[in-house]
Amino acid sequence: MSAPLRAHLARREDAAGDLDAELRLFVPSDVGMVGEAVELVARHLEASFVDRHTIRFNLRVALSEALANAILYGNCADCHKGVSVRVLFGRHAIEMEVTDEGGGFDYRYLPDPTLPANRMRPYGRGLFLIRHLVDEVRFNDTGNSICMILRRT
Repeated sequence: MSAPLRAHLARREDAAGDLDAELRLFVPSDVGMVGEAVELVARHLEASFVDRHTIRFNLRVALSEALANAILYGNCADCHKGVSVRVLFGRHAIEMEVTDEGGGFDYRYLPDPTLPANRMRPYGRGLFLIRHLVDEVRFNDTGNSICMILRRT
């Protein structure tokens, strides 16, 4: 059994705009830890973000998918690797960055899971879901880090 996750929460003195707090945690490459990590992040953000429904659904599903992808595909479930999570947040915006220790992938060339030829494939839906649940998605050049942005006014 893994040790409980611990988050580091800090106020950002150099905050630009609405992102005045930062939460960081490290998640071992164990899909059994995804739920605990998501709940830890959601608990910290729910008290300050203006739209609790967004935290309860959009954030939880998007972060779960990003963590599962990082663990299973990025780190190949290697127990010697982990996933870093960095969340910048305020009352009206959340930026979640999930970074694995893998070699990355080319996010521009993913098959569309809604096409008939891809509908029965057991993979390829996570990023599709993420893109529909958050306002903006960015990747680093390597393809081993995803940044998901939620905004509410």
